[in-house]
Amino acid sequence: MANIQFLGAARTVTGSKHMLEVGGYRVMVDCGLFQGLKHLRLRNWEPFPINPASINSVILTHAHIDHSGYLPKLVRDGFGGTVYATPGTVELSRIMLPDSARLQEEDADYVNKTGATKHHPALPLYSEKDANAACRLMQSVNYHKRIQLTKKLSFEFVTAGHILGSSFVLFEVECNDGAMRRVVMTGDLGRYNEPIIHDPSPVEDADYIVVESTYGDREHSDYDVKASLAKIITETVNRGGQILIPSFAVGRTQLLLYLIRELEDEGRIPIIPVYVDSPMASSATRLYLSHKEDHDLEMKDLMDDRRNPLATQRFNLARTRDESKAITKGGESAVVISASGMATGGRIMHHLRKRLPDERNTVVFVGYQSEGTRGRRLLDGEPEIKIFGEFVPVKAKIERLENLSAHADSREILHWLGGFKRAPKTVFLVHGEPKAQEALKQKIVEKFGWKVEIPDYLDRFEL
Repeated sequence: MANIQFLGAARTVTGSKHMLEVGGYRVMVDCGLFQGLKHLRLRNWEPFPINPASINSVILTHAHIDHSGYLPKLVRDGFGGTVYATPGTVELSRIMLPDSARLQEEDADYVNKTGATKHHPALPLYSEKDANAACRLMQSVNYHKRIQLTKKLSFEFVTAGHILGSSFVLFEVECNDGAMRRVVMTGDLGRYNEPIIHDPSPVEDADYIVVESTYGDREHSDYDVKASLAKIITETVNRGGQILIPSFAVGRTQLLLYLIRELEDEGRIPIIPVYVDSPMASSATRLYLSHKEDHDLEMKDLMDDRRNPLATQRFNLARTRDESKAITKGGESAVVISASGMATGGRIMHHLRKRLPDERNTVVFVGYQSEGTRGRRLLDGEPEIKIFGEFVPVKAKIERLENLSAHADSREILHWLGGFKRAPKTVFLVHGEPKAQEALKQKIVEKFGWKVEIPDYLDRFEL
């Protein structure tokens, strides 16, 4: 028996979990948190649809929380198998999962103290102890090393070009007719010709493809991102304001630092303090410098010249709460980069509460904002936003730099799919909202004539 079941990121962007069962062996690719709309977030608290103890192993495509952040709860609820990931993903996960737990614990403590909760007491989804237990199950696997899970099932990692350590998972599977076939799961598909890390690797052969579709209904614009970022920074400084950037701690933060450093080198922006207010982002930035196996040629050249490509002239890392509070209180023009990227929690919430009511300031969103998140509501122009139980007026300027997304757009997804030498039996579209998925399905059918499925939550397909 061989089948695949979709336990997350089905007709939605977050909560990636895809179960591959072959001859009774269960391997789950990704183990992410649901984010955004309340009915999705509540799934994180519900009993898992499959007994966690019955899962033999987990494979992580990368360390982003919507792909890895449920793992501590899965372990606490009974999973005890091996978690396979690339070296970069293992090291990032050992930072991100405990940090995710700490943020949840801090947020729960805060709302309990202030009374801004309907729950008595409010609890985190999991603890730092749970996160550390999950990290102890991780096994590092290099790119292109084949791991034999059973006689009927093996896999290897190839570069996905999304963030440090990100990978596609290439399975060799004995299917129901006894034939060996290849299943490819992309996790998140990165972009081409981006700084710091390699482009997505081409894959030439697959019988089943599971591919993300976040930007399946659009193409990233061709405007000059650096010019837009320089304009935003300069105009905000001229108003005496601060530039607040909610950003994913891993991937997006490092790209921003790279671009701001370039703008400084080119004399295109004033030299002002640049703060990274996130212990996780601070640690991840160091890892980005150390994992040379993921670096592209330009990044390697800069490192060979003994330069730090991710450090601006007035660069500061805020690790402690007191350091974060000092930034919030400060009045000098500065760039503040802080997690979370969709403004769903973490230290960014304190900065938003302080800076949103001031029209001199600018909030810049640099990635996809899922439906129901504060980031999406701010981009949609809501005049006030609820933060820690109180409504905060939105007077600051709200900007978007969508071209900084680390997700491939529809054109790039089709380019990657065009590398396959023969038609797969089925393409499954995951990790996208319905509108984006339907648009991408139509484009794939029109261009390639392939069979495309858009799974619903808990759908299962025989292979």
